[in-house]
Amino acid sequence: MLEPYKGRIYDPCCGSGGMFVQSEKFIESHGGNKDDIAVYGQESNPTTWRLCKMNLAIRGIAGNIGSIHADSFRNDLHKDLKADFILANPPFNISDWGGEQLKDDVRWKYGMPPTGNANYAWIEHMIHHLSPTGIAGFVLANGSLASNTSGEGEIRKKLIQNGLVDCIVAMPPQLFYTTQIPACLWLVSRDRYDHKLRDRHKEILFIDARKMGTMVTRKNRELTDEDIAKISSTYHSWRSINGKYEDVKGFSKAANMEEVEKNGFVLTPGRYVGSDYVEEDDEVFEEKMKRLTGELSGQFKQSKELEERIKKNLESIGFKI
Repeated sequence: MLEPYKGRIYDPCCGSGGMFVQSEKFIESHGGNKDDIAVYGQESNPTTWRLCKMNLAIRGIAGNIGSIHADSFRNDLHKDLKADFILANPPFNISDWGGEQLKDDVRWKYGMPPTGNANYAWIEHMIHHLSPTGIAGFVLANGSLASNTSGEGEIRKKLIQNGLVDCIVAMPPQLFYTTQIPACLWLVSRDRYDHKLRDRHKEILFIDARKMGTMVTRKNRELTDEDIAKISSTYHSWRSINGKYEDVKGFSKAANMEEVEKNGFVLTPGRYVGSDYVEEDDEVFEEKMKRLTGELSGQFKQSKELEERIKKNLESIGFKI
C-alpha cells in the first residue's frame, strides 16, 4: 500500500529488520533499485538489535539502526530524521514506556499520550518523524480506533481534524502467531494535499478486511495474494487523481469528516462500511488482564498525583488535610 520505491524508510521498533527486508523484496519484485532507499531503524532489545544488523548485512542492505540498542521514546537515535516512509509493528498496549519522564516532549504535538499505554505515543512519534510528503503505515491493536482513555480520544480527534489520517483497515483475526489481540492497520499521511493526488484531505478511507484470509492452521490465518491485491488496489484507486474508486457496501467507504465527527471521531471501519460482521473478543484473557491492569495502574498514579496537587493547593491557602 505504501510502495516504498525511493527515499528514506524508517522503523522505530524494527525488531530483526523484517520491514526493511520486505521493502527490499517489494522493490526487486517491481524492477526497482534497492540503492534508491535509505534505511533507518531503532530497537531496544540488544539481542534483536544484533539480529537486525546481521539480517541487513547478509542481504546487502545498507542501514542506520544506531550504534547501540536504544528505546525510541527515551533515547531517540534519529532525532533529526524526516522519513518518506515509515513502516512499523509496535508492541501493543505497553504500559511501561516511560511517559512520566517525557511530559513536555516536542513529539506530543497533538496531546500528551497516556502514561499507561504507548499506542498513541507510537503514533505521535512516527508523525513527528514524517517528511512534509511522508506516509506511515503501522499495525496497532483495535482499541486504538475507539479508545477515549486518558485523552486518547482527544488526540485522535486532533489527528483527524488536521487531515493526517489517510486510511484505516480492519484486519482479520488470528493473523499473528504471538498474540490473539485483533489488529488494525493505520495509514497516516502528510501528502494528502499533493496536487498529483485527488483532494482527499476531507475524507478517510475505511476498509473492512475482517472476513478475508485463509486458515493455514487451526489457530492462524493468512491473507492470500488476492486479498492483499484487493486491499491495495482499493486504496490506490481512492488515492489516485485518475482512480475510479467506488464504495463497496460491507468492504470499503470513503467517509467525509462530517460523518466521522457524527461518529464521535471513532475510526472503526465497521461503523462506516455497513458491515454485518460480528466481531468476537479474541484477546487472550491473560493479555487482556495485563493490558487492563496496566491502564488501571496508570490511572491510579494520575489520581494520586492529582490528590497531592489538590492537598498542596489547599495548604497554600491555609487548609491542611
